[in-house]
Amino acid sequence: MGATDMSQIASGEPTSGPTLSGCLIAILPCNDLDASERFYNRLGFVRSGNRTSTPGPSDPYRILSNDRGGHLHLTDAVEGWLVPGRNPFGLYFYVEDVDAMVREFQKQPEDKPWGMYEFAMSDPDETLVRVGWPSRLRRPRWSGSNVP
Repeated sequence: MGATDMSQIASGEPTSGPTLSGCLIAILPCNDLDASERFYNRLGFVRSGNRTSTPGPSDPYRILSNDRGGHLHLTDAVEGWLVPGRNPFGLYFYVEDVDAMVREFQKQPEDKPWGMYEFAMSDPDETLVRVGWPSRLRRPRWSGSNVP
């Protein structure tokens, strides 16, 4: 049996296989849901299932997921929650191919002292988004001169 998809749970569809019980998923307030959804689309998070309505004011809550089991909920921010330059929210996105994300977002990754190969950026509402993978689990990069 396949794993239960978040869109099945959100739509009330019958599910089979493992559930999302025990899974912790961020609900991220956004001043501009359309801009935020476009940003997280670039990270591979998209709407699925029955939650594919047209973006706009009539769609104040969005459930996004990726093909690796990651989920993120976006919601309209209550006025005053997100003050430019003072957004207290942050997300960490674990992805094995950090370098693919580096190319997509034109960022510079680093091996950090806490054991992560990562880079940081901000989403449209200045939410801190770190993208990384444990340094010890990284596959070695081969240059043309040392290909096995």
